[in-house]
Amino acid sequence: MIRNDALDRLPVRHAVPELLTALAERGTAVLSAPPGTGKTTLVPLALAGLIGDGPERRVLVAEPRRMAARAAARRMAWLLGEEVGGSVGFSVRGERRAGPATRVEVVTTGILLQRLQRDPELAGVDVVLLDECHERHLDADTAMAFLVDVRAALRPELKLIAASATSDAAAWADLLTVLDGGGPAPVVRSEGEVHGCRVFFAEPPPGIRPAHGTWVDPALLRHVAATVRLALERHEGDVLCFLPGTGEIARTAGMLAGVDAEVLQLHGRAPAAVQDAVLRGTEPGGRRRVVLATSVAESSLTVPGVRIVVDSGLAREPRTDHARGLGSLATVTVSEATATQRLGRAGREAFGFVYRCWAEASDGGRPRFPSPEIKVADLADFALRASCWGDPTAEGLALLDPPPAGAMAAARAVLGSIGAVDEDGRATERGVRMSRLGLHPRLGRALLDGASEVGVRRAAEVVALIGEEPPRDYGDDLVAAWRAARQGSDGYGARWRTEARRLERSAGEARGGDGSGVSGERGGASGDGDDAVAGLVTALAFPERVARAREQGGYLMVSGSGARLADGSRLRSSPWLAVAVADRTARDATARVRLGAVVDEAVACRAAGHLRSTGEEVRWEDGDVVARSVDRLGAVELTVRPLGAGAAPALVREALLDGLRREGLGLLRWRREAGELRERLAFLHRELGEPWPDVSEEALVDRAGEWLEPELSRASRRADLGRIDAGEALRRLLPWASGEAVRLDELAPERIEVPSGSRIRVDYKDGRPVLAVKLQEMFGLAETPRVAGVPVLVHLLSPAGRPAAVTADLASFWRDGYRAVRAELRGRYPKHPWPEDPSAAAPTRHTSARLRGER
Repeated sequence: MIRNDALDRLPVRHAVPELLTALAERGTAVLSAPPGTGKTTLVPLALAGLIGDGPERRVLVAEPRRMAARAAARRMAWLLGEEVGGSVGFSVRGERRAGPATRVEVVTTGILLQRLQRDPELAGVDVVLLDECHERHLDADTAMAFLVDVRAALRPELKLIAASATSDAAAWADLLTVLDGGGPAPVVRSEGEVHGCRVFFAEPPPGIRPAHGTWVDPALLRHVAATVRLALERHEGDVLCFLPGTGEIARTAGMLAGVDAEVLQLHGRAPAAVQDAVLRGTEPGGRRRVVLATSVAESSLTVPGVRIVVDSGLAREPRTDHARGLGSLATVTVSEATATQRLGRAGREAFGFVYRCWAEASDGGRPRFPSPEIKVADLADFALRASCWGDPTAEGLALLDPPPAGAMAAARAVLGSIGAVDEDGRATERGVRMSRLGLHPRLGRALLDGASEVGVRRAAEVVALIGEEPPRDYGDDLVAAWRAARQGSDGYGARWRTEARRLERSAGEARGGDGSGVSGERGGASGDGDDAVAGLVTALAFPERVARAREQGGYLMVSGSGARLADGSRLRSSPWLAVAVADRTARDATARVRLGAVVDEAVACRAAGHLRSTGEEVRWEDGDVVARSVDRLGAVELTVRPLGAGAAPALVREALLDGLRREGLGLLRWRREAGELRERLAFLHRELGEPWPDVSEEALVDRAGEWLEPELSRASRRADLGRIDAGEALRRLLPWASGEAVRLDELAPERIEVPSGSRIRVDYKDGRPVLAVKLQEMFGLAETPRVAGVPVLVHLLSPAGRPAAVTADLASFWRDGYRAVRAELRGRYPKHPWPEDPSAAAPTRHTSARLRGER
């Protein structure tokens, strides 16, 4: 019997007529409704004609999470007075409860993508409702893009709804414009009939360190736990506390020991029975509850009985180091939209209270929306789906945000290395089979190729294990975790067994006609032990993470990243590892191995064979040329042999140039004359420009082929560079072709003859020509000498050669400055001439007495 009383309490019922009209007229709509209004439960029933008087339709509802899909189906079945699997069913990975009579089927977005790729027309489906679009999960964005294509090219009658709980509805409406060209899709809004809530800011104590990677300061968790205790004392009802991850949930649960409430942990890995118990609510007369939850409780799910929300202000987002193939989770500050979503859970059933565990002053500095997953995630799976869809670049897909070019390039490189796409990025037959496994392409490769090596069942078991990381208390040894999962009766063990059976079936179907596998000899046959099997399958999935032990400790991955094991790890004695799970925070120089297996060098080389290379390596290292023949697996050197004089000359020359770039032109032999010539040329280039050459460090290294040859090509080591006469080489850059080279001494002379007859060296090193000369030798010269049109800066010296005055205008100095110098120096140097009118006096290098004797 339909529970009309419960349906009548859902605020979205008022928006259903408008939504049905929009679909009838345009075929698409955006439904904007806050959490708790019934958009996930009432709307699909109305669309299917299960309530109201609408036509019978088959409706697909896509949810981002398995927990939400199961919960939504159960809630709708309850509203109809039925069991799940009748009019309402669901399909998630590893579990399906639906039948011929099912009119509303709730699926995960991953399941929807698989169905679209198997049957782009979605035969028999009348309406697709894509729920929680605002969360910007990559699968949801991809599904929307594919659905836009389907409706535009194959099924114009297919109805499409984007449901969002935040204020970004306009963006989705614009995206759906392409369907009929008639302007943005209609936006249907439903206001939530919430009971309201009061917000408190519970500012943390000073000294709490910011989160980084997956690390959260324990002091913050203690503050969150204390805030939960405070809220329990102040208010009635259950508490929903948001924390970033399962580790923080477990630690906070420990800090809440002894509270007068049942403490429950809600996250995607929680056993289904625990999830169901949380979503059923408290039995009449039962104890109060504290539900510690990740972001899974932000939307789609209603946790009955909640009157209080405690928000840690943190969430987890994926991050990918595309260059090294390392994925990780980053702890981030929640966005305004996410904080609003969490706040809304408090006022669903009665007036509520929200405690935000951050300072009110910092509340306005949050981003408006969470980062779209397409901007930060590994895109290999997305790129394979796009290729199978017929758009390898994804440029033709209707996406709110385009995929980053670098991430797409890295994804296509991965897909090419495992044979999933061809040189043009188009999906191969093997790639299509991989895309239908419901796995990341790396795991798909491991399953298909591993099955050929170790048997389908064992390959499926290992892939299931590394596809969903086991609990941390299983340890970092993959084989030990495998054995624990086989024997375990916990929630993870149950999920692992279900997934392993699914993968075994899928692999059997996908391998039909697939003769590909790891090239080379068979190394992990079905009779091998668990270590060999786990190592091989893991290496097939993550060849860039195969790692060899370093002499100084730790490991070096094929990708070039360092890696380390925890103290006491059983794996520490292994010379080679296949790393299944690793992460590296921005503050860490090396990655932390979370899960790995022992391999040998042969398996490592076969799994990462596409990264193996053999050749000469000549480089500048430790101040000289090092020439070696190297057999390497990515960054890992397998064997090294010195080349000696047999190195390729071109490689040696490039290594020498690299040495010049790193250590500078001081590696050459610079006589004093060479340095002075370079200074003169620098002056002319600065003052006159072309054809006088740029002789800066960078320019000279760039033009080494012009002025250091043929000596550079004859050199083989550092000592040979030291024999090159830089001055002779530098003269090769003079503008001989234009004839200007002969004017060097005219435009930038080494020496200038002064009135006394002395030839004084000009100093160009400070960028301006400087002439240091004794004052008496300049008597009689009225105008300052010029070099290339630039007045020389004259340093006038005392008879003892000490600075007396500096001028670039001799006439002015003789007229105004000389008197003061004369007054100061004539008593100190009485034997030298100090005429009253130096501009008319005879220049001299001698004393007055000698000057009179000469006369």
